[in-house]
Amino acid sequence: MTDHVSEVLLPHGLRDWPHSPVHRFDRPGTYIVTAATYQKQLYFPSTARLTYLTNSLLALSEKYGCSLRAWAVFANHYHFVGASSEREALRRLTRHLHADTARYINHADGVIGRKIWFQYWDTQLTYHRSFLARLGYVHGNAVRHGLAREAEEYPWCSAGWFRRRAPRAFYRTVMEFPMDRVNVPDDFGALGGVED
Repeated sequence: MTDHVSEVLLPHGLRDWPHSPVHRFDRPGTYIVTAATYQKQLYFPSTARLTYLTNSLLALSEKYGCSLRAWAVFANHYHFVGASSEREALRRLTRHLHADTARYINHADGVIGRKIWFQYWDTQLTYHRSFLARLGYVHGNAVRHGLAREAEEYPWCSAGWFRRRAPRAFYRTVMEFPMDRVNVPDDFGALGGVED
């Protein structure tokens, strides 16, 4: 007799854990990753904290051999599109980033052991159109959240670099790509401005 809960079985008959996002970083490839702070708290509202989170993401992506294709960092979440040929590299990057930045924020606030990060979601991008849509989505996210009029104006995002470095035709293709059906967790409430 089967219950009413549909099970997703992994190799060797293991079940997926139903209470958290499933992470499939066991296969090399390109992924979009979104992470949220606990209870959507604005733990990174200042220039210094956003810069720390951004620099940590960039340094750790290099350390773990992950090539970032797009990234955007905000007061209570971030997105990145990253690629790696090594199994588990993106998972190690994400865990290390969360551990280091949580310690930094808690130390700065004089708090011990407070939970900073809640969950992260990842999707492997296996279709070219899906890849293009997510590149545009991540690069344009600051505009979507009302933090900049032009994506390139937001300093904690790769949009400015992408505009300066990408071939003009590719840049236009990505930034004009339809994103109306992009499914990325991004309900993070009002982000306000950035404090100095």
